[in-house]
Amino acid sequence: MSALICGSYAYDTIMVFPDRFKNHILPEKVHMINVSFLVPGMRREFGGCAGNIAYNLKLLGGDPLPMATVGADFDPYAEWMDKCGISQKHITVVPEHYTGQAFITTDQDDNQITAFHPGAMGESHRNKVSDASGVKIGIVSPDGRDGMIQHAEQFVEAGIPFIFDPGQGMPMFGGDDLRRFVEQATYVTLNDYEAQLMSERTGWSHEELASHVDTLIITRGGEGSDIYTKNGKIQVPTAPIAGIKDPTGCGDAYRAGLLWGLMNDLDWETTGRIASLMGAIKIEQVGPQNHAPSRADIEARFKEAFGREM
Repeated sequence: MSALICGSYAYDTIMVFPDRFKNHILPEKVHMINVSFLVPGMRREFGGCAGNIAYNLKLLGGDPLPMATVGADFDPYAEWMDKCGISQKHITVVPEHYTGQAFITTDQDDNQITAFHPGAMGESHRNKVSDASGVKIGIVSPDGRDGMIQHAEQFVEAGIPFIFDPGQGMPMFGGDDLRRFVEQATYVTLNDYEAQLMSERTGWSHEELASHVDTLIITRGGEGSDIYTKNGKIQVPTAPIAGIKDPTGCGDAYRAGLLWGLMNDLDWETTGRIASLMGAIKIEQVGPQNHAPSRADIEARFKEAFGREM
């Protein structure tokens, strides 16, 4: 059985400015800003929420089915998916668009200026959940607005349990929209900032949010995770790390761990720890898809981190 991962595919172009923005942006002139940064360091990464989740689920030994719309420039990413053994069956190429692209400039203080072009993401509603077969669990992660709405409805119609993961897509939705998503979803996962924003927009406390789903998962960075179930709250510790190199994609790695646990009917204490470990493994490497532990490596780190078998 597979996990159907509805969400974005994108290229992340990351440029490093070897100075500080504050030395070049005049506060009194921000209303008419015109500035250029020389960026001798640049790299292009494979990213997007669906892409990152699928990559990490594959590392765990899962069978991810990503569902996304991409542009005419997708060939390099498609080759990477083939190399990783990830299905492209539900990747729809929209030739008149580019694949989603993030252009990120980072300075020496780790400040970032980002421009995001959604491109083909806006056509995500072209894909239908009903086109996929053999699906045990789904996830609706950040994507085009219409696609997120329709895919949630389609999971309900198909009787497939799914995770609602609004992430950076949350600004597209008002309180009524978010309440509807929560009522449709089987599980909801948020980071602590998103959880606060969700409560403000829906008018529901964390406990009230949890009452509408089977499980609510809130990640808290270095403080671990809180998993609200019908039987109470479970506090999941973080997994030890060798060092922080890049947090980009950590949330997606964590969500892959959630999907793996749900696909294999694991308890939440174990599922949460697998998710925590996948985030820890990712944060030790630069880029969303450059970590490549074997399944044996993951199992060994799990036992070392938590003192039991995975």
